[in-house]
Amino acid sequence: MNLEQSLEIATHSDPGMVRSHNEDSIAADAAKGLVVLADGMGGYNAGEVASGMATTVLVTELQHLLEERSPHDIDAETGLPLAQRLLREQIAKTNASIYQASQSQPQYAGMGTTLVVALFYDNRMTVAHIGDSRLYRLRGEEFKQITRDHSLLQEQIDSGMITPEQAKMSQNKNLVTRALGIDPTVDPEIHDYETEPGDIYLLCSDGLCDMVSDEDIGMVLQTLSSNLKLCAEHLVQMANDNGGRDNVSVILVRIMRGYAAPRGVVAKLFGWLR
Repeated sequence: MNLEQSLEIATHSDPGMVRSHNEDSIAADAAKGLVVLADGMGGYNAGEVASGMATTVLVTELQHLLEERSPHDIDAETGLPLAQRLLREQIAKTNASIYQASQSQPQYAGMGTTLVVALFYDNRMTVAHIGDSRLYRLRGEEFKQITRDHSLLQEQIDSGMITPEQAKMSQNKNLVTRALGIDPTVDPEIHDYETEPGDIYLLCSDGLCDMVSDEDIGMVLQTLSSNLKLCAEHLVQMANDNGGRDNVSVILVRIMRGYAAPRGVVAKLFGWLR
């Protein structure tokens, strides 16, 4: 099912004001309903390599699989939408590729990347994430963080060691507890969400949310939502105006209209003829 008429996507990525090169990597395929953002880490250009591998491998593999499989089908083993299994398996494959490269090439030792990926299908989305890159949703006037960071800071908040207000001033913002490519296996967090026409989804690296408050991000989305490209550029500019201490990347996805998966005899016939 082609979702180009149902999803509007805008992207923007920038090295920021301090870093000499961009270790973030983003990819989007509106037709397949797929968006991916990765924030690399590692010495020299290793982070750039890790994030680039993450987006390239994931998108290439998923584009191929989505030609043959319907993400809304129910997986017989789990009883969950097949989308979850597809993401979990391809993230595992991507993790193995990055890990093997880091083990076999000394210049890439220890490289890794965060990851947030959203797959839209059948009036819903499946979100998988690892690390502290985030996904937010603007629905009406409510702006909400959907993902939960895999970070030392988040663990300290959850345990009651510090308050969310204290966390904003912490020096430990960039210590992630989970990353892609660091270990032989990785456990992504995966959830399903219903979508509604008018929703706007924001995927971003921590270069945005470390520099710009959630309140200000939400205000920009509400104010500039009629022009997603301008909105994406403005968010990046705000991060840079506030110091731009890291690479900053954003992907914006607007739900233009419903995109229920075709079902029944006609859908099956279409599938056979495809």
